[in-house]
Amino acid sequence: MLEIKDLAVQYGKQAPTIEHFNLSMKKGEIISVVGESGSGKTTVIRAVLGALAGAGRVTSGDILFQGKSLLNNSRDEWRKLRGTKMSMIFQDCGGTLNPIRKIGSQYVEYICTHRKMSKDEAWKLGVTMLEKMRLPDAENIMKSYPHQLSGGMRQRVGIAMAMTFSPELLLADEPTSALDVTTQAQIVRQMMELRDSFGTSIIIVTHNLGVAAYMADQLIVMKNGKVVDQGTRDEVMSHPTNDYTKKLLEAVPEMEGRRFVS
Repeated sequence: MLEIKDLAVQYGKQAPTIEHFNLSMKKGEIISVVGESGSGKTTVIRAVLGALAGAGRVTSGDILFQGKSLLNNSRDEWRKLRGTKMSMIFQDCGGTLNPIRKIGSQYVEYICTHRKMSKDEAWKLGVTMLEKMRLPDAENIMKSYPHQLSGGMRQRVGIAMAMTFSPELLLADEPTSALDVTTQAQIVRQMMELRDSFGTSIIIVTHNLGVAAYMADQLIVMKNGKVVDQGTRDEVMSHPTNDYTKKLLEAVPEMEGRRFVS
């Protein structure tokens, strides 16, 4: 479904941010990309979405989605792809919402941009998606401004919008890092339910090895723009090949002799 071949990404004249990155994922699979800040995790999913910041560019390799290279997409092809077959959840979805417009106004505009339907139909679809995210009183949320919602509620709104058209691929950039632990657990469970309900493939970028290990079918560990460990969840957790991965695992807290990612 998605294949990344020997990808390299560079910003301006700087040294490559990513080198020799490879990934192959199937429909309904969840892949976690783990690493410290600056390791290149977010650059990977931005490259997949064709949304590299500033002077960022793919300098070698290829990204294939359903057998077609994404690197030669026109603006119109990207517009048709983003938000429908491929969506992204940001670290702080609240930051991507317009603070002076109500949620419903923004949601309806988003839906009507991607699909021909009346504003009333778009409103009903928005309410339905918010309800699927287990948000209480979805009608009232549609009539609210972003600042009137908690961080966890805004994050759910962002996930609802990303999932509106049942995308085949969901890219999640640290979707739980700004949330409290209880809300983190709820968001993670809901993302896994999305996979189970819609067969959505998910790439989640995180520095939280516990979240990564809980969700992932495959784990990729990055450091300084390179993959240092890659394999199934059990392979990487039980038999890490790199010292950096071993240190990450050792840093996960234990309670009563049980490690939280076991």
